[in-house]
Amino acid sequence: MQVEGLLTMSMNEADRLKVIHEVLQGKLKQGLAGQQLGLCRRQIIRLCKQVRQKGHKGIIHGLRGQLSNNQLEPGLLDKALRLIKAKYWDFGPTFASEKLLKLHGINISIGALRTGMIQDGIWKPRKHKAKHRAWRQRRDCVGMLVQLDGSDHAWLEDRGPKFVLIVYIDDATSRILYAEFVHVEDTLTLMRTTRNYLLRYGRPIAYYVDKDSIYKINRQTTIEEELRDVDPITQFTRAMGELNIEVIAADSPQAKGRVERGFGTHQDRLVKELRLAGICTMAAANKFLWEIYIPDHNRRCAVDPANHTDAHRPLLKSHRLEEILSLRTERTIFNDFTIRFQNKFFQVLSGQTVRVRPKDKVLVEIRLDGSKHLRFKDQYLNFKTIEKRPYKPYCVANKAPAAAAISSKPYKPPKDHPWRQTAIKPRLASGLVAA
Repeated sequence: MQVEGLLTMSMNEADRLKVIHEVLQGKLKQGLAGQQLGLCRRQIIRLCKQVRQKGHKGIIHGLRGQLSNNQLEPGLLDKALRLIKAKYWDFGPTFASEKLLKLHGINISIGALRTGMIQDGIWKPRKHKAKHRAWRQRRDCVGMLVQLDGSDHAWLEDRGPKFVLIVYIDDATSRILYAEFVHVEDTLTLMRTTRNYLLRYGRPIAYYVDKDSIYKINRQTTIEEELRDVDPITQFTRAMGELNIEVIAADSPQAKGRVERGFGTHQDRLVKELRLAGICTMAAANKFLWEIYIPDHNRRCAVDPANHTDAHRPLLKSHRLEEILSLRTERTIFNDFTIRFQNKFFQVLSGQTVRVRPKDKVLVEIRLDGSKHLRFKDQYLNFKTIEKRPYKPYCVANKAPAAAAISSKPYKPPKDHPWRQTAIKPRLASGLVAA
């Protein structure tokens, strides 16, 4: 037998070689050899032919020791890593791979780039602990459930002030239906962004929100509310109720994971996209968000709904958004037909379409444009603003000068004053005073 050079062979290949030698020596039939090795008869014939021609090398795969056909071009990975260190030092492997292909024409797989970044110390792999979560099935149609939330973050890093990103994401498709950068996440701002959403898509079935005080009253009910058997609601929930839109409060951030996980992606990708675009203002950030980022995000992340029917309902003529999307506060009419609100007085004028009396309860509406309106029995009252109500201080008649009042002594009546002449004898006579 010809002695062959030193070969590196795995245990599985050594076992195959033994069986193939037994087949070649006629000690074992091909069918039984196939059963031992878990191969078909055709593969046994092929291995026997390879061992006859090449010896022990025939059992080893032909590509062992050769370069892969899919290997990277020499120096391509080093070039990519230099670009990442210069421009994309805080990018993840997936995002960096996309930017290298789009902006520099460098096509490297995510796995190869991740390995190179880890070996070069640019990226540190993160360990994800498995957490048990109850799976919730997506809604079937677009508009059945829209997850709403805001994220306060340094979106422009040190190039501008911090502001809030409001996002409306569909539960059925994970598609961002509307998003906007705003200065602050308060009730009026959310009503304004919701108005933009309603004008674009119509009324969804429900909004899925957290338990922030904008959406849910986080206090105990008062005695009056308990007596009336009513649950207090916020201004936003009241407005959505008038539009027949349900507001569902999630019990945990994980329950509305579509929008919460989305913020994790936006705080990574969107911040870097704004940096690459050189954006320094909120107006430019919103333009980039609407024209570039949201279409690209929906193209990559959105899925098809189970049912392609749109569940959004149209706005009706009775839905006067300027009245519904407003802040309403109850005030009492004083005897002089004035109302006090925010340290200002409003004079209710005469000649109203509805009869108004003192101590009536009226609603003060603050609309999105900042205007104020008085509402009573579904009618709007005519009024004018009084910066300061006339006030008359208390005055004492014939008041002496201050200097004289300070120097004068307390008045002491004389002895012949009627106050000092006590009628004791008549009282004794009448028996009112004991002798």
